[in-house]
Amino acid sequence: MSSPASEARLEPFRLRGANFNLLVLRLLDPRVEVIVPALADQFRRAPGFLRNAPIVLGLDDLDPAAAPDFAHLTAQLRAVQIAPIGTTGGVTELRAAAQAAGLPPLRAAGGEVPPPVAAVEPAPEPQPVPELPPPPSGWQPTMVVDQAVRAGQRIWAQGCDLIIRGTVNPGAEVIADGNVHVYGTLKGRAIAGGAENRTARIFALNFEPELVSIAGYYAVRDGLGDAPLGRPVQVCLIGESMRFDKLG
Repeated sequence: MSSPASEARLEPFRLRGANFNLLVLRLLDPRVEVIVPALADQFRRAPGFLRNAPIVLGLDDLDPAAAPDFAHLTAQLRAVQIAPIGTTGGVTELRAAAQAAGLPPLRAAGGEVPPPVAAVEPAPEPQPVPELPPPPSGWQPTMVVDQAVRAGQRIWAQGCDLIIRGTVNPGAEVIADGNVHVYGTLKGRAIAGGAENRTARIFALNFEPELVSIAGYYAVRDGLGDAPLGRPVQVCLIGESMRFDKLG
């Protein structure tokens, strides 16, 4: 039998703020029949890279006089397993058209809130945030995952390196703003330098990836050239090209 104290703790939900890293799809052409086939071609060259990924539509490059059919675009993107969740940038008319199709305007973390497309009540003045204590001595900004990463899983180490102590299976994706270390077999997708860090690297004890990417530059399995597959490998970016070096 539950105690009154435990019953008092029951609650239907909680709300809290959080930051997420999201891909932005900058729309350079308003025509849905041009955008979606171009994305399909990208899928053929990098299978699964954006599959089931939530994305934000960037509107800054669009002419407000020629707005896309946002409802049709949303339906076509979802048909190819891309999940548009909102918009960023653009003029009020474009944001209003997108919002009418279920795509609300979003703001970047720490950025300015876009002007509203409808009148809203003014927000209260924010309360000062208490200063957090410094991290303990010897603390390192690294995310460590102690098990294998299964197909369909996506792990993102924001603002730090990522260490995987098991296998990254086919269909899994590991992302880090810093370096990616896989102390097992890399069979899925590994993305380093998520914050445009061109000095980031990828390390794997057994290199068999579907895709590797550093700072937005990527190579799929068919484009790895003379990379030493099945061996310990370090991947780095030289200019705009990837280099694959054996470790040890």
